This record gives sequence, structure tokens and C-alpha cells, in this order.
Amino acid sequence: MNSLTDQAKEWMVHAGKSARAASDALARTPEAVRNRALAAIAAELRSRTAQILAANAQDLAQAEGSPAFLDRLQLTESRIEAIAQGLEAVAALPDPLGRVLAEWTRPNGLRIQRIATPIGVIGMIYESRPNVGVDAAGLCLKSGNAVILRGGSESFASARALHAAVVAGLKAAGLPEAAVQIAPSSDRAFVAAMLTASQWIDLIIPRGGRSLVERVEAEARIPVLAHAQGLCHTYVHAAADPAMARAVVVNAKMRRPGICGATETLLMDAAIAPTLLPVLVADLAARGCSFRADARAREILPDLPAATEEDFDTEWLDAVLSVKLVENVDEAVAHIKRHGSEHTDAIITEDAAVAEQFLRQINSAVAMWNTSTQFCDGGEFGFGAEIGIATGRIHARGPIGLEQLTSFRYLVRGQGQVRP
Repeated sequence: MNSLTDQAKEWMVHAGKSARAASDALARTPEAVRNRALAAIAAELRSRTAQILAANAQDLAQAEGSPAFLDRLQLTESRIEAIAQGLEAVAALPDPLGRVLAEWTRPNGLRIQRIATPIGVIGMIYESRPNVGVDAAGLCLKSGNAVILRGGSESFASARALHAAVVAGLKAAGLPEAAVQIAPSSDRAFVAAMLTASQWIDLIIPRGGRSLVERVEAEARIPVLAHAQGLCHTYVHAAADPAMARAVVVNAKMRRPGICGATETLLMDAAIAPTLLPVLVADLAARGCSFRADARAREILPDLPAATEEDFDTEWLDAVLSVKLVENVDEAVAHIKRHGSEHTDAIITEDAAVAEQFLRQINSAVAMWNTSTQFCDGGEFGFGAEIGIATGRIHARGPIGLEQLTSFRYLVRGQGQVRP
């Protein structure tokens, strides 16, 4: 009998060939048909809610982890409805394909256009959040890309149930089922097979913890659009409105502490800390948050646990917040550049000049002023959904939606010109 590695390689060849054919078909499929598929998938999700929740209950029964981890894994009727609505929102967006990105005429009369086109076949490797597979499927279908999914062991039953709804929607719309495929196992052999399938996969997108992303970046023989850590900061400047700071920080940390856009470190100007820090900590503690604080913060609140240097490099993904006092915006920016992951960072201040300085100096994919870092989300950006948050510096950054899942090519039209 073949080993699991051999089985994974065989599966990859079959999946890759069929995905390549499906991507060619999708690139020629009219927008109306792609939109019809998205509507059909949304309908299937709604009609299969009971089966999806039953599969999710299997995953939850075997899961071990913090409440924030279980929250990432859990599906509810309202969350399934939100996934369906996300697909419908994607369908309502303008067609990303065929857009004329630029056009010009050369002195010799050649007319040149740069046109948006699909990337081709996307490989999506993700872990505990089962909705990621459907979001990826919806965005890829709308942008004319086929996608091969590999879900994590934690959400395997949920991912399979959701994929069944996607396939049923594709069939109803008359699109090839191979446009959205999923690995038959969560075994790491299937990750390895995808990472080396350069003949079939054009772009790999990992979405999960640091170890997953680091493995993908180290082993992939295919371009990677990395969704790295969400080590996000909120900096409360001396000119912040106290009521706004309290509301925004609580939301940025505790709305859903297990998502990548959750604030992991609170920075605060020392000048306002004696009055504002105690009430902010009380607000957060009342909602179940615990803390790791630097020495200056502990001079104000001695009962806070002491932070280590490593704590400021930690993406908690839980109801834990690192706290540090700084002197000014320059020190805050320096701290973020030293410890951050260039995901999302925010400043709370009424001083517009300081805010603009912060926005200019921060290198993060998303920089914010007077709002919660949890707004770093494709749906909140008007993308309908997202396939991840890119933190690299090539091709795309921030929430990845339809536009970011396209490349371009050139169309050149002449009247018989020859090159001298």
C-alpha cells in the first residue's frame, strides 16, 4: 500500500490538473454565472445549517484550548448566516476581471492596455477558523480563480461540511466542482504536497499561527502571500479623549480577543497614565482580561503582573494584554517597530498633527486613528470577505479581497507596425 506521502502526491496531481482546467473555465465565465454560484452556495449554507452545526459540534467535542481558541472554532446559526451574507456581499461587488488598469498609445500608434486577470489556482492552508474556507471559495470564484483548500485538524469536520455546501452550489450554477477542492485529510503530508506543486498552484496563502506560516515560507516552492502574526498595538496619546480611549481599547482587545486584529499591546503616554490607566484596566478586567505590565505601569498599579521582554513579542490570541508606558509618539512608534508584526496599529488622540505623524511613520499594513484595530477585516473594508491579512510588502498588504486576487496582462493593438 502506498504511504500517506505517496497518496498525498497522487491526490495533488489529480487535484492540480482539475483545478487548472477549472481555473481556465472560470476565467472565461461571465460575471452573472459567477454571481449565481455565490448565491447558490449561500442558499446551500442556509439549508444545511443543521448538518454544518452537527459537524462543528464534533470538532468542538474534541477541541482543547482557551475560550478564545474555542470561539474561533465555533460556528452558530448567526455565524453561518453571516458567512452566507458575506458571499452575497461579494456577489454584489463590481467584477474584478477585465478592468482596464491603464491604457496609452505609443508614438508609433500601438495601443496598449493593462487588464486585470485571475491569478489562476490558489492554494489556501488554514487552521482553526472553519469560515475561512468559504470566504476563500467565494472570493476566488468571483475573481475567476480556482482554489485548493487544506483545513486544520481542529476544524476538519466543519470544513468538510462547509465544502459540501460549496460543491452543491457550484453544481447548481453549472460550474466545475473542481473550482473549489479540499484535501481529504488534515495530515501534514497534504501540506507538503501543496507546497511543492508549482506546476499546479500559482499562489499559496497560509492563514494560521506562526509555526504554520514559518513552515510554509520555509518549504514552499511557490510564491507565498503570508498572513503573519497579528501583534497589534493601540497607542493612547496624551491628547486622547478619555471616554473614546476607554471605549476603543475595550473593543480592540475584548470584542473577540482570539482574532488577528485584536490589540495585544496597549501603549500609553506616561503623562495621562495616573488617571486613565486605572479606569482602563478596570474596564478590561471587568470583561475578563488579564495583564502583563512594564515597571512604570506597575508603579501606578502594583498588583499588575510584571511583563517580560518576550511578552511584548507575544500574540496572545486570548484575553491577555501587554501594557507599556511611553513618553511620546516617537517612543511609541519605536516600540511598535521593534515588537510589532506590521499587521494593524492604532493611535487614539485628538491632536491631528500627532496622528498624521503616527500614520506616516508606522510601517504596518494597516494604520488607524481613533478606531478599533478589530476593524482590520475584509468585510469592514467593504470587500465582502477576506482571504487573509497580508503583512508582507510585495503584491498586496492588509485585507485580501477581490482586487488583490487578480494579476494583470497587456493587450497590444496595432495596424501592421514593425519594429525597426
